Amino acid sequence: MEVRRSYIKNMVCQRCVMAVETILHEQGLAVKHVDLGEVEWLAVPDPAEMAKFQTALEAKGFELIDDKKSRIINQIKTLIIEQVHYQSEAPKHTLSVVLAEALHYEYNYLSNLFSEVEGSTIEKFYIEQKVEKVKELLVYDELNLNEIADQLGYSSVAHLSAQFKKVTGLTPSHFKKIGRGKRLPLDKV
Repeated sequence: MEVRRSYIKNMVCQRCVMAVETILHEQGLAVKHVDLGEVEWLAVPDPAEMAKFQTALEAKGFELIDDKKSRIINQIKTLIIEQVHYQSEAPKHTLSVVLAEALHYEYNYLSNLFSEVEGSTIEKFYIEQKVEKVKELLVYDELNLNEIADQLGYSSVAHLSAQFKKVTGLTPSHFKKIGRGKRLPLDKV
């Protein structure tokens, strides 16, 4: 039995996964697994079914990714989002090691490809995701800055604060005072 994967852009949270699962169920398409940015098919849809699926995805703000470079970029973004937003402890390896091992490519290739296609670096995307997570944790007000720095793998609160200010123009404490309306959805970071 042929197993194939399809990659979906803008699928960045568990609600997105549930939305895609709903579309698949409504269309009666057989899948083995749905995860962030990815659908693993049990039975490969025929072209008409795939076109119908793509139309339904686009109506919900998602996009089916066809070319290899875009798939790799999407996988990089998904891995970073998973590591930053869905892990409860600091990463055990550097981002370059995590990406190279997960995607089976040299990090230099991934870095150059990402910069070429996105016009920005993997590191910048990673920092933006971490800052967005810091915003979330500040708004929830359950952890102090030391705990946030530890959870996200910062070497110090000073490093977290400097990076946060560079990206947002605000200190974490000032953001905390004005914060709720300043967060971005993950697909807009």
